[in-house]
Amino acid sequence: MSEDERTVAEPGPLRTYWRRFRDSPFLPGCVLVLIIGAAAGLFAGSYTYAMANPTPRNIPTAVVGSPSGIPESERFLDGMERALDSSMRLRHFADRKDAVRAVEEQRIFAILDAQQRGVVRLDVSSASGATVAETLQRTGPEVGRSVGVRVDVHDLKPLSRGDPRGLAIFYISLAAVIIGFVGAIQLSVHAAGLTPGERIGFTAGYAVFGGFAVCAVVDWLLGSVRLPFVTSWGIIALTLFASGMVFTMFNALFGRWAMIPTWGLMVLLGNPSSGGAVSWPLLPSVLGEIGKWLPPGASVNAQHTAVYFPEHQLLQPYLVLAGWAVLSCGAFWIWRHRHPGGRQERIFRNAPAPD
Repeated sequence: MSEDERTVAEPGPLRTYWRRFRDSPFLPGCVLVLIIGAAAGLFAGSYTYAMANPTPRNIPTAVVGSPSGIPESERFLDGMERALDSSMRLRHFADRKDAVRAVEEQRIFAILDAQQRGVVRLDVSSASGATVAETLQRTGPEVGRSVGVRVDVHDLKPLSRGDPRGLAIFYISLAAVIIGFVGAIQLSVHAAGLTPGERIGFTAGYAVFGGFAVCAVVDWLLGSVRLPFVTSWGIIALTLFASGMVFTMFNALFGRWAMIPTWGLMVLLGNPSSGGAVSWPLLPSVLGEIGKWLPPGASVNAQHTAVYFPEHQLLQPYLVLAGWAVLSCGAFWIWRHRHPGGRQERIFRNAPAPD
């Protein structure tokens, strides 16, 4: 072979180095450095954007009677909108009973009653949204003093004594979401030989046991929130299962990089927009709408209603959680042949080479 032919046939030093690097563990290591660094920034940014400075944007408020012709009501409403730099979405009710029912149905966050001359009664509901109630409780009297109106603030639905900030339900749902997909990751690592059906069954198993453990610790051991045990257990179990199956689905679709879409969907987007730490009226409007259709937001919504508004249960959050569970199971089952686990594949991979 001539020198020219040898030059063409042999790869250059750069190609040789690249091929060695590509086949080494250093390439995925470098990729992970970039991904984890970017994820850290996105994680901090998403939570800071949603929670660091909650601002009222559109607060559904009931007005008892007609505010027209009542100067106290008109002055107070104008002052509140200026002070909050937001719109109070007003709904008029003929009597107070209908307004309270709207609060119970979680359609309204506050009630304004200015039928008594010189006095405005402002009813808030901490159970509907602690951050909204705190904002109104702080701003209402200040606005009243500035416009010359006495403001009496009352809390229609106070939070539990063991959860004065209203964060326990958020922490419960956060634990269920994270442990849900971490459990699925552990199954893929330590129980890789499970068949698709067995994998779904074991995911359901740790979801049921984990749901019981969460309820027992939060209610029986710590007494932070008085949970409707069976209902809360079911919600947490469904959240754990849906979260675990979301990772399992992505693991079948994207292999070893499944953590990226799972983390993005459930943690970067889902948890900040769930309405658990910051109520939906105080979130950026897009996040508030998206959050209701993701597992973390559906879990917070279902649990919140079960604890504080048991007579007015909402169907949507249960349908959202069940929908994600069914979607994930269906997608995983369709593409189960791409999942890295399974006994048949492992047996074939470990079988001795033929003579």
